[in-house]
Amino acid sequence: MKHNVGGVDKVLRIVVGLVLIGIAVAGIVPWWVGVIGLVPLGTALMGWCPLYPLLGLNTCPTKKE
Repeated sequence: MKHNVGGVDKVLRIVVGLVLIGIAVAGIVPWWVGVIGLVPLGTALMGWCPLYPLLGLNTCPTKKE
């Protein structure tokens, strides 16, 4: 898998994932919202989003050769 999640995108995904998990643990929203929070957190940690190739997106900077 080629990385397609860039730096700013990765940070935003981590923040959103942790916030969703945190508010679910605090009991503000149902538990399944915390499960949904695992998706952006996981894609940020892997550096690859399976939806991006389908949409033709790539936020990862290209390497200059």
